[in-house]
Amino acid sequence: MAIQYAELPWWKTGPIYQIYPRSFLDTNSDGVGDLEGIRRKLDYLQDLGVRGIWLSPIYPSPLYDFGYDITNYHDIDPVFGSLETFKLLVREAEARGISLIMDMVLNHTSHLHPWFIESRSSRDNPKRDWYIWKDGRRGPFGKGYPNNWMAAFGGHAWTWDKPTEQYYLHLFTEEQPDLNWRNPEVQEAMLAEMQFWLDLGVKGFRLDVINYLVKDAQFRNNPYHFRMTYPRRHDLQHHQFDRNQPETYEIVHRIRSLMDRYAGASEDTMLVGEVYPDEGVHAPDLAATYIGIGKDLLHLAFDFSTIYTSLTAADLHSVLQTWYGVLLPGAWPCHVLSNHDQSRAASRLCAGADNEAKKRVLAALLLTQRGTPFLYYGEEIGMEDGVIARKDLQDPLGKKYYPFHPGRDRSRTPMQWTGDSAAGFTEGKPWLPINRDFRKRNVEAQQRDPSSLLHWYRDLITLRQEEPALLDGSIEFFETGLQENVLAYVRRKAGSEVQVVLNVSGQTRPNPIRRGGTVLLSTHRKPQGTIEHDTRLAPWECTVYK
Repeated sequence: MAIQYAELPWWKTGPIYQIYPRSFLDTNSDGVGDLEGIRRKLDYLQDLGVRGIWLSPIYPSPLYDFGYDITNYHDIDPVFGSLETFKLLVREAEARGISLIMDMVLNHTSHLHPWFIESRSSRDNPKRDWYIWKDGRRGPFGKGYPNNWMAAFGGHAWTWDKPTEQYYLHLFTEEQPDLNWRNPEVQEAMLAEMQFWLDLGVKGFRLDVINYLVKDAQFRNNPYHFRMTYPRRHDLQHHQFDRNQPETYEIVHRIRSLMDRYAGASEDTMLVGEVYPDEGVHAPDLAATYIGIGKDLLHLAFDFSTIYTSLTAADLHSVLQTWYGVLLPGAWPCHVLSNHDQSRAASRLCAGADNEAKKRVLAALLLTQRGTPFLYYGEEIGMEDGVIARKDLQDPLGKKYYPFHPGRDRSRTPMQWTGDSAAGFTEGKPWLPINRDFRKRNVEAQQRDPSSLLHWYRDLITLRQEEPALLDGSIEFFETGLQENVLAYVRRKAGSEVQVVLNVSGQTRPNPIRRGGTVLLSTHRKPQGTIEHDTRLAPWECTVYK
């Protein structure tokens, strides 16, 4: 059957593949991945079925937050290559039906960005109001912080600037001062930075902490709460006034209007937002408010509930039903299991016995849901968290804020291409140690093995793109089977019906689907294409019926 691309914009056909550029492929032997490495692997990504590539930040940066502290929004950090290499990457990706998505950090810049250097030079500098400066608050012990706001990584969100005798705001580290999005000049300047990349052929942006942009105009204190949520809070604040302000939606609308000018009739530009919640991680209702139905807000927004759930049918059913339930009719969801900030799903959810079978369950779950799936590089071969000695850690935030925690480096280890030295990633010393399982777990080995996880991903992606019901059909879950740890659901579109059954356990379980069908893809039922029905499911069985 022909792949059903014609009726949908590319970002709905998916999957979208996140690349952490430092870790994908190094071509100049400096131990750091680069744009040329990504270009050389475009055929691999096309063969996998990727429709978009999200690049974690590649802008010039002093790396206090590994690229999320930017000094120049319209250039490439030399460690990754040049603008010319980037332009070539865009052209060659587009020729393969793959669109490029840039990671855009709008809330803050680096403290070494020329704008902030000007802003802190004097109180009357024209760019002073491009950032958020406040006098200290008088109290019984002299001047204190302007208010009680706390930063995302811990500590106060205000830093004293002695030369100009004021505090500046930073919701992250002190090296990442927040821009003042209430200033129209800031809005125009940042939209111009985005337009620069759109003019180069970029088709989308992942918007970092998009719900942080606007702060309370009165700078009121946040109220406190005393609930310990996961991840453990540093400040026990309800962030009522430094995040999620109503004016943020007006900014998002302006950004969407810019994207629509480049979209054309085919709707081929896309915005996906990181909407980070106030308390804990389960906030699908908040993420849903940023998704537009018409041409007003974001095309997509991440809900991180699936990253923090457990591998049980009941929990998966709950978070997915909740996510679909809070979306307005017509809104398009997306799904993610791993990213650059979190432990990999292969380690987080698949540890212990049957871990390879569990990875197949997660792949089937992700790639048969309604909406756009996001894959994190190496997920398709089952890459796991790296075990990294403290002396080898590179993430400065991990060293500073997580002294007894493996931090973010564990999910950023180099891509495992081969079983040779350095996993085929570099001919030099890799910037992070290669994961110790690379000789067994690598692309080259799995390409040769038709029963490998890589082939399972390819088969699922191909099936998703060939079956209209899987591509953009509705979804309905079966309640029966949950107590037996079986997740089952049906996808429908225009008379086409596809049923998915996932045994999320290591035991034989009853099959909640009571009628047979044509087996489209299965971990246990061969050959494919047979019409069958079995009342029992094998341990960790994944089967898709027509």
